[in-house]
Amino acid sequence: MTQTNTGCHAIFRQFIADGMTHMFGNPGTVEQGFLDAMADFPEMRYILTLQESVAVLSADGYARATQKPTLVQLHSSPGIGNAVGALYQAKRGHAPLVVIAGDAGIRYMNMDAQMAADLVAMMEPVTKYATMVLDPRHLLRTLRRAIKIAATPPMGPVYVCLPADVMDAVNDEPVFPSCIPSTRVRPDDAVTAEAARLLGGSTRPVILCGDGVAWSGANAALERVAETLGAEIWVADGGDLNVATTHPCLQGGTGHMFGSVSLPITRKGDGVLVVGTYLLPEVFPELGDIFDPAARIVHLDLNAYEIAKNHRVDLGVVCDPRCGLEALDEALRATMPAEARSAAAARVAAMRQAKASATAAQAAVDRDRAAQPQATMEAFAAALATRLPEDAIVFDESLTSSMAFNRAIPRTRPGSYFFTRGGSLGVGFPGALGAQMANPGSLVVGLTGDGGSMYTIQVLYTAKKYGTKTLFVVCNNSRYKLLDLNIAHYWQEQRIPSHAFPASFDLSDPPLGFVDLARGMGVPARRIERADQIAAVLDEALATDGPFLIDLVLTEHTDDHTPGCKCGQ
Repeated sequence: MTQTNTGCHAIFRQFIADGMTHMFGNPGTVEQGFLDAMADFPEMRYILTLQESVAVLSADGYARATQKPTLVQLHSSPGIGNAVGALYQAKRGHAPLVVIAGDAGIRYMNMDAQMAADLVAMMEPVTKYATMVLDPRHLLRTLRRAIKIAATPPMGPVYVCLPADVMDAVNDEPVFPSCIPSTRVRPDDAVTAEAARLLGGSTRPVILCGDGVAWSGANAALERVAETLGAEIWVADGGDLNVATTHPCLQGGTGHMFGSVSLPITRKGDGVLVVGTYLLPEVFPELGDIFDPAARIVHLDLNAYEIAKNHRVDLGVVCDPRCGLEALDEALRATMPAEARSAAAARVAAMRQAKASATAAQAAVDRDRAAQPQATMEAFAAALATRLPEDAIVFDESLTSSMAFNRAIPRTRPGSYFFTRGGSLGVGFPGALGAQMANPGSLVVGLTGDGGSMYTIQVLYTAKKYGTKTLFVVCNNSRYKLLDLNIAHYWQEQRIPSHAFPASFDLSDPPLGFVDLARGMGVPARRIERADQIAAVLDEALATDGPFLIDLVLTEHTDDHTPGCKCGQ
């Protein structure tokens, strides 16, 4: 008779007590008893992926869509080694992943046997917390601690190594839900009043926001503060929908690669409110002062480590972004003089008019590009916009095609749009799968490039296996196009004359056969090369009950596709 009082069974009881119902993973031998025990827990759904980075990035998408800690199961040293890059992405994006992986057993640790490694040390750099359970009596206690750490802001992935002999041992620990402390902290009234004083008299106010806004449900509060101040909104390190893309105050995003792109944004304000983000998410950041020396800087966030970490802040406030913004808006409305309120309203009106004019002008350009005979993102996105259900969700890693896509399909509903964050390629397709599993009744569109798709193309197998309603779109320009754009910027900065791009950026020879790859994993697929093919292929894709892949061949790219201060990347 199979024992049901072992650690293997206790683990599942703990996860179910915490409301966890999906486990994204890839199995291995040292976890065989644990995975065998799962048959006794029909509440738990195992999502089989064919490579560990796919498991992590799918769980990342699920966690972002549910805003809940999400399970990942990996296998010993090879498994976690394969997952390290994806876990770095999750850590930079503050995804609350609970990663468990097996090990041969404590009794074998001094043998230096096959697959032996310092597993905790391997995972420490890419997790918020990493540990190994050394005693069966502390198994569930350790899991609850890990879940709490993962889900408490600043959130992030955690790792618990579960040796096989610990899992196989009898376990009589009590099972009860993990306690995730509330962080709905409102700032002190005196602190809020000081923030209002510092910002209320600004004539050039700027707001820099990130995903702490969306995770705290502060979207509406952010928009109200922006309107009260008459402030421009710029997204910094934003992968979730923190503000409606149609809002008049939203100007775009700070730079992703180069601090020189962000500098004109950060220095324009005489009053700067930073909320729910850090300064700044760039690969090559500005080393000097990023603000006007006379500017007053207020930073609201739950991540105390990031406040004033690199740049001057006049008032740092550790608080929930929504609570902080709501309190700040009340204080601003109560203290701003009539003249300042009138000037703020005028700035909002001017931004609304400027945005309407710019949108109309760009729409004309987009219509011209959509009318070209070859396929363009403008034509594809315009056709998709007329067909998307209202509850559709987008997971976007299209990078150099993202601007055109989002102009055609503006997003206003929180939770309806996710953008890649963290710096590594490959999240677009597994992120879309995870988001769809979190919203099984909704269509999810996953966008990525041809280069990015090949990091995690195995996700198509998982999508087919579980019948996810997911439209996968490969933006295929036969290049690592973003690298072309980045090196062109580098040449300009270094005063190097333009010349041929490095051959290592080219993906055209041999050509990648995405239709064949998809069909080889059971997913129907079509290739689009001409604009007149778009409508029929989209109709077929959206009528398909399950996943579908489109190989969208994009042969022409113009300057407006270049990521920069307006792109949000």
